[in-house]
Amino acid sequence: MSTNGAVSSPSGRSFIDEPRAITAIETDMEYTILYGVACLSDTEVWTRGGNNMKMNLYNLRGELVKSIRTKSGNEPRDITVTKSGDLVYTDRDDRTVNIVKNTQIQTVIRLEEWVPRGVCSTSSGDLLVVMDSDDKQTKVVCYSGSTEKQNIQFDDKGQPLYSIGMDKYISENRNLDICVSDRDARAVVVVNQAGKLQFTYTGPPSTTKGSFDPCGITTDSQGRILISDKMKYRIHILDQDGQFLRYIDKCGLDHPWGLCVDTRDNLFVAERYEGRVKKIQYYM
Repeated sequence: MSTNGAVSSPSGRSFIDEPRAITAIETDMEYTILYGVACLSDTEVWTRGGNNMKMNLYNLRGELVKSIRTKSGNEPRDITVTKSGDLVYTDRDDRTVNIVKNTQIQTVIRLEEWVPRGVCSTSSGDLLVVMDSDDKQTKVVCYSGSTEKQNIQFDDKGQPLYSIGMDKYISENRNLDICVSDRDARAVVVVNQAGKLQFTYTGPPSTTKGSFDPCGITTDSQGRILISDKMKYRIHILDQDGQFLRYIDKCGLDHPWGLCVDTRDNLFVAERYEGRVKKIQYYM
């Protein structure tokens, strides 16, 4: 299902009738599975894959610009890029969050009872990390450098905001809401900057319960939330209040996973089994 005709956004920017793939980046075939993509600039993207310790930087021509190996030799579980252009990755196996400055890797967060999963860099330069614990809890923690600033774990009724199990991905929206793709719950959970639940999205009203399979998540300059729906081969676009706006489902996507947007709101999609990153235009 796609919308017909251009749809105006509250800020005046319109969707194009049919989003289109304008570039395809073929990544190193060492990636048996391609999971993540993070925009360094409008012309270069970082990638990460499964069962692979390398994070590769590609330009839009598909040329390998740089390759970084994790300090531990483990697979990175998620990647993000800071405002200053540094690569950050989580290492689930040694329970660390690491930053790459040039080619030097610094461990900025080392956990004991918690395991880091998704990570994103915020507009203020902080890091948001989704993590779960040995005793079956999940929370989001905001860090300034190595200093813990905030924990987000429960709603107003004391109930857990997030499920246990499976990787979770995270993005900060323009309005400072914190958006988490919770695969095990088959939902996207959005809280405000103070950690108060704003909404939970499980698909548009016509969605069969449990059929939504959210993976990657990102937000754009219009405050739109974009979520990859792996098993349906499409991207959901929501407004910042959780209202479904449209799908991106006509670009030949194959098991879409990681997402990021550049400064012009072009969407980059990591296709899990194809080892390909597609750049998609969806605004006029």
